[in-house]
This record gives sequence, structure tokens and C-alpha cells, in this order.
Amino acid sequence: MKGNLAKGFALLSLCAAGALAAEPPANHRNFVACPIVRDTSTVPCWLAEYEGELYFLTIQTDVSAPVNPPWLGHRVLVEGVVSDKPRVCGGIPLEPVTLSVLPELDPSCNTMLPAEDRYDLPFEPPRPPGPSAGRLAFGDPVMRPEVKAVEPERTFTLRYDFDGMVVFRHAQSLQQIFEYVKQTGAKHIEITGFRAASLLSNGTVMAEDETIGRRRAEQVAELLRGAGLTDVHYEVRWKDEAALANGTDDATRRKAEVVVRLQPPKNRSPN
Repeated sequence: MKGNLAKGFALLSLCAAGALAAEPPANHRNFVACPIVRDTSTVPCWLAEYEGELYFLTIQTDVSAPVNPPWLGHRVLVEGVVSDKPRVCGGIPLEPVTLSVLPELDPSCNTMLPAEDRYDLPFEPPRPPGPSAGRLAFGDPVMRPEVKAVEPERTFTLRYDFDGMVVFRHAQSLQQIFEYVKQTGAKHIEITGFRAASLLSNGTVMAEDETIGRRRAEQVAELLRGAGLTDVHYEVRWKDEAALANGTDDATRRKAEVVVRLQPPKNRSPN
């Protein structure tokens, strides 16, 4: 194993030995690999190789896209479902797919393939090159009507990359929380940060950093306060123990849940 890869995995905790015996789903591909970028006449595409097979991950897009492309110079955690659609850029499509760029630098992740006519994509980039016209700002570009039916409480969920914190794509969710509190006059926000693990196709279990749940919850509270939600009571919690990985929906457990209540629960003090 290469030195830099060993260092990268040294930062990842392993789950309990019992979790290692779990059987990953046959139609899922969960693995860590160097991403590969292939040029085309329209927009570059991203691939990754696992056990001798090439898989298509996504096209090159900006950070407002549902699936953000990986980075050269870093390995990527790929969690996806094998699709029966035709190959794209020479790789089997994974749909849906979740990509998490690992923080450790790996200079060996530098493969760039030239454009070939047989791999030209049959579609155009999602938007023309250039600035995103404000879509990357902290805000929701979709105009939403005012809240009509006020519920006693409402739950919002923020999902994360592996060991990840808030990034550009969370701006819309945070803006929705802000607007809901302002429109309803809610007085209580309960934030819970979660830590998760991922079962890879080779049977290895990767667990997130032991402090990630706390850091996620505290960051969300800090961002909401900084946006002006100061006249509410915050209850900040976190889960230090990672949920048992199953190789199917592990990515959905990397999250923070924000429960907005009009009034504090009766069994808790508002102060």
C-alpha cells in the first residue's frame, strides 16, 4: 500500500468487528479509488476503476449541481448503485451515486484521458461556462410562497459528504430553515448532528471522525445565529456512535437534523 494511502486510511476509524461481517449488496459499488477525468468535445466526465471495471461517476459541473465531481490529487469514496443504462465515457453508470472527496492529498491521483470520438457525450453541459449567476450564494434561488398552514414543528435534514461539513449545496436548506423561522415566529430550534459509517464492497467499514456529529450540530447552530436567528432557543445535540453500516444507504446517515418548533417542548425549559 502506498504511503500516502496508508496515511489517508489512518485518519479513518474502523467500526466494531461485528460490522465487518456484513455482506455488501451485490448491485452496489462502494469503494475508494483515484478519480479519472476524460476529456470530451462537450464537457469532461469523471470515472473511477474498481476491480478491473470502469465506472462513470458524473460530468464536470459547478458546486450547485446535485452530484459534485471529485478532484484530481485526492481519492474519492464512491457509493453507488449499478445502472443497466448504456456506458457513458466508457464506464458503467452508477445511479444514484454519492461522491466524497477524501482530504488527504494523493499525487498519484492524476490520470487525465484525452478526448475520443467514441466517448463524446450525447448531451450539452448543464449550463454555459462562466459565473453561476448567484446560484452559489447563501440562498435559495427558487421563490417560495409564504407558509400558510403553520405546523407545530417541522424537520429539515442536511446531508453530508464523508467526514464533511457544510458546503455550498447546503445554502438552500439553511435558507429554508431561516425563512420558516421568520415566517412562523418559531421560538425553539433543536439540532442533532449524526456520525455514520460506510460498508465498502470489499467488506471494509469506514467510520467518520469521532467528533463529526458534534461539529456538524454546532456549525449549523452557529450559521443560523450568524444569519440573524438570535431570538430563539437552541438545543444542540449529537450522536458520537456511528450507526451500523449496511452498504445500502450509509450516505443518508451522514446528516444533521434540524427540528423547528413554534414553542419549546413542555418538558424542557425555554431558557
